Amino acid sequence: MSVRRILAAVIATAALAGLGLTGAATAATAQGAPSYVTPSQCREGGGEPRIDLPGNPCVGGRYDGQEVD
Repeated sequence: MSVRRILAAVIATAALAGLGLTGAATAATAQGAPSYVTPSQCREGGGEPRIDLPGNPCVGGRYDGQEVD
């Protein structure tokens, strides 16, 4: 292989590794968020707390589908 091809392969590998690390950091941050919201948070986010439905979901808005506690 020529030096250019090797250099291109090294740069591409480093770029993909960097994207992988960024994705892992984003996933770790998302997992730390609480899986429930208060009724007022649900309303402020544009949703409607539906405690009459199984799982007490927030329906619509930013917290759509999250459990209302």
